[in-house]
This record gives sequence, structure tokens and C-alpha cells, in this order.
Amino acid sequence: MYGRDLGVPDAASLREALIRDGIKNEAVLDAVVSVPRELFVPAAFRERAYENSPLPIGLHQTISQPTVVAMMTEALDLNDRSKVLEIGTGSGYQTVILAKLCRRVYTIERHKPLQAEAETRFQRMGLHNITVRAGDGSKGWPEQAPFSRIIVTAAALDVPATLLDQLDEGGIMVVPVGLEENLQHLLRIRKLDGDIETEDLGPVRFVPLISDEDPA
Repeated sequence: MYGRDLGVPDAASLREALIRDGIKNEAVLDAVVSVPRELFVPAAFRERAYENSPLPIGLHQTISQPTVVAMMTEALDLNDRSKVLEIGTGSGYQTVILAKLCRRVYTIERHKPLQAEAETRFQRMGLHNITVRAGDGSKGWPEQAPFSRIIVTAAALDVPATLLDQLDEGGIMVVPVGLEENLQHLLRIRKLDGDIETEDLGPVRFVPLISDEDPA
């Protein structure tokens, strides 16, 4: 599930490479290809923007590889009515792709410098369906709940109960679970008629989800 090396110097061949890695949803492919990843990485890494690998964005955080971004987005099964909660804005790359496919994105980033940089990018790109705030993403955004979709871009020890409570009936959550880097799995959670269905989408590797309540 880590994906293969894209082997492309720019976005021109990205769509074909993602299809080879199993991405089928045409709207997701269009959205990923349309977003210039080089705008979301530090200048020192722009030549590597289209490598199929995570890249550092500062403060011990990373931008996920394109295959994982596309896979998580596809798993959400978005439509133009979807109200999405994103935990972990990071550089805003995943956020922008979500914004192209849904009605509104509410996104939380615990690191204020990253939150501010991402918000500036959204403004420059003329995106008006994204609301950003800095804070503890593990607590979700109760004032705006429920959400039809929730995406978590950091690995939790288990499926976060607080976020599950904020997921609407019929909703989908995509979350990596497992704190050991080599033992993380991406889960798709569906809330149906009060029951929870869990699907394992395979191994992934993410930075850990940090709560304000975690010991320093």
C-alpha cells in the first residue's frame, strides 16, 4: 500500500501512475492531478514534489505521498453535498483535494505555523469552502458536528471515539490506526443504522496523532 515510485518529474504522468497503483475514481484522479504538489512543500524539496513518497514540511510533520492521498480520498466516497472534517491540515495538500470534491471542509492543525501557512495558501488559491483552525484534532470540532465524512491524517492508537461520535449516520471515517510505524493500517469506518462497520484498506505509515492530554 506504500505505492511504487511514480517516476515522473511533474504532474503530466501522475494520473497514469495513480491508475497503475489502483486508483479508479475519475473525480479523485482529476482532483489530484489538478493540484500542484510543489506549492505545498518547502523550497528545498520542490524538485522532489512528484516522488511517490512523503516529504518533510517542518515541525516533524510530512506531506503524504500522492498514492496515499488519492487512496484516502477515494475511500471517503465524496460528493458535492459532503461535509468533511479533516484532522491534520499539514501543508494543506490533502485539504485542497478534498475541497474540490465536497461542499465544505473543516480542518484542524495543532501546529499554528503550519495552520497559518496553509490558510494563506487556500486564500491565494481562491478556495472559499475551507474553514481552518488551530487546535487538538483528537477532540474534533463539536460545534460543527455531525460530519458526513471524517479523514484523519495521523495515526491513532485506536479509532478515536470522540471523532466517531461526531460522524453522522451513514457517514464514513478514514483513519490510520497503530502507533508502531510498521504496524499501522488504514481503516474505513462506516456508521450504518447505529452499527459500525470496519474495513482494513492495508498498511500505511503516518506520524502519530497527538492529543493535548498526552504526556509531554
